[in-house]
Amino acid sequence: MLKGKRILLVVSGGIAAFKVPDLIRRLAERGVSVRCAMTKAAEQFVTPLTLAALSGEKVSADLFSLTDEAEMGHIELSRDADLVVVAPATANILARMAQGLADDMATTLLLATDKPVLVAPAMNVRMWHHPATQRNIEQLKADGVAFIGPNEGEMACGEYGPGRMAEPLEIVAAIEMQFGKPLPRHLTLVQPRPANNGVAPLKQDLKGKRAIVTSGPTHEPIDPVRYIANRSSGKQGHAIAAALAARGADVTLVTGPVSLPDPAGVKTVHVEAARDMFSACFLDLPVDIFVAAAAVADWRVAVEAPQKMKKSGDLPPVLKLAENPDILRAISTTDAKRRPALVVGFAAETENVVAHAQKKLGSKGCDWILANDVSEGTQTFGGDSNAVHLVTANAVEDWPRMSKSEVAARLAERIAAAFNDQSKKNLKKGS
Repeated sequence: MLKGKRILLVVSGGIAAFKVPDLIRRLAERGVSVRCAMTKAAEQFVTPLTLAALSGEKVSADLFSLTDEAEMGHIELSRDADLVVVAPATANILARMAQGLADDMATTLLLATDKPVLVAPAMNVRMWHHPATQRNIEQLKADGVAFIGPNEGEMACGEYGPGRMAEPLEIVAAIEMQFGKPLPRHLTLVQPRPANNGVAPLKQDLKGKRAIVTSGPTHEPIDPVRYIANRSSGKQGHAIAAALAARGADVTLVTGPVSLPDPAGVKTVHVEAARDMFSACFLDLPVDIFVAAAAVADWRVAVEAPQKMKKSGDLPPVLKLAENPDILRAISTTDAKRRPALVVGFAAETENVVAHAQKKLGSKGCDWILANDVSEGTQTFGGDSNAVHLVTANAVEDWPRMSKSEVAARLAERIAAAFNDQSKKNLKKGS
């Protein structure tokens, strides 16, 4: 697949640059010819000598090299490759790429190239979520740049969230996809948008509609220190809230504890436990749309310990559990004046996904269920992609694996189409 391919690897200055030597080795194992260019900051994390030794090629770093630039070296480098890869891609280099700056060898190469560009972002979680970075990312996607990652996890700075550079083998898989090989199921490559400066503005076809979206996990306290929780990241629920707002809906997002920023243009209510989420949802009724994307804990400790529980003797403490309120069922079966016209639930399953979702549709009394497989190996919890089945009273739609933002956009489009039909009957049929 990759044998004989030529890749220009642009290395910018972040701690994730320590992964670059391994990336070069992995590419070399597959017969790829790698040439490297570095920013000055990158040289603080990995030396040009190391990259030259591993790639077998001279490393380019100086835009004003008398020997290289006498032959227009930056033009030759930018055109000679089959693919340009930027790894790590810091917030700084993404900003310079988006603005079309060419003030060093790396950015000059990126501006001069006519080849596909793949970037692997790496930065602090707050830098990743900053509106300026997100604007730059959107501009680069519109310009035709593809993205792999970032992954979610612990940062070198001690914070946690999205911002870790994709692993070398994940970047290799994304490179292979650029040359026609399918991407492994657990990875998400954000493909470039069409080269028409992006998509047309969305119709405001939900303007005048009110929606509640729940998102994230709940934390059920055991004592002042410990709690019962789950692995939900809130990415899907937050994306749905943003997608509905983008179509003009007035959206309230009720979210459990997550590391995500509040979506722009959305009223966000932060809660901890299931009972808090239940209360927040009912306080905001009536609405037209209710989407229960949160992974609400089914159980809580019946009596929270007022102080931290200590070890005593050989036996662990016995935790008596009580059932939490069923938010989805309560909203679905509330009185007609307050029940939303469309209630959408989620079913996170590890087996018999569609069958369990169909059963849940009936038992909860909701209109639609989005069912997904969260079993080990799917990377759904905490990941950036999802493969869902839309289950209605009369049909099951199998949606392909896509990014969670794309799932959200598709769901918002379906909701808008259903409301534009102006028929409660058709809402329940999912048409």
